[in-house]
Amino acid sequence: MTPMVPLSPLLRAAEQRLTALGVEEARLDLLYLAERAFAMPVSRLRRAEGLTVPAASVPAFDALVDRRASREPVQRILGDWEFWGLTLALGPETLIPRPDTETLVGGVLRARPDRRRPWRILDLGTGTGAILLALLSEYPAAFGVGLDLSPGAAAVARANAASLGLGGRAAFLAGSWTQALSAAVPFDMILSNPPYIPDGEIDGLAPEVARFEPRRALAGGADGLDPYRHLAGVLPPLLAPGGLIGFEHGADQGAAVSDLLRAAGFTDVSTLRDLGGRDRVALAQRGRA
Repeated sequence: MTPMVPLSPLLRAAEQRLTALGVEEARLDLLYLAERAFAMPVSRLRRAEGLTVPAASVPAFDALVDRRASREPVQRILGDWEFWGLTLALGPETLIPRPDTETLVGGVLRARPDRRRPWRILDLGTGTGAILLALLSEYPAAFGVGLDLSPGAAAVARANAASLGLGGRAAFLAGSWTQALSAAVPFDMILSNPPYIPDGEIDGLAPEVARFEPRRALAGGADGLDPYRHLAGVLPPLLAPGGLIGFEHGADQGAAVSDLLRAAGFTDVSTLRDLGGRDRVALAQRGRA
């Protein structure tokens, strides 16, 4: 018979350890790690009193807790994360998909509610492919291109598309912003969650971000706005008349990003707030000819 041990004391000891180290939401993180180590769903682990787990699996759980104690994000420990109901694999050159970015997806769906149209979508700085794949899952006739400076990130996004059954409607390229693209067939939507952290602020961020997220995907120049300045100037020829542009941005950058879009000739500029009530997304469109 397999030796079993009580789960509650393991979780309590691990939670005390992580909390003492400054880990926020330590209990929730531990439930995800326990789910992986003990092959039990989080919904069951939430009521741990009386549960037992195989003693042989405890070292694996302890090893996962050790990694979290080093401030490695739970998403990177697990190797995948959910975004818009889709499970996406992560890579060392991709950002962890975050709920804030779902604000952009939701805003696009409200601005372009026709789910049956064959939209042409461009996702710049695609990372895991989160934005593009979420939209392709909602627009079954759409086709999209994801572009990332990192070949490794583009490969992760390509693999995610294949695992979700969306590979036939998505292409992923490696290149610097729009250099790999032609304006011959303009896109109906161009979307991006570009780097927007001011370079000098990155080292002061939480260790989970400063030490474990790819710096190139964070650093937006001295004021965090360099990518927006560049993209606002080069994107109009790639966007069809009446086409939609959407940028995620920092909570204090809404006015500046909107001003850049207006200065580049975009119209109907608006700012969307995330679930925390913070400015998070700029939407605009290219004027019709």
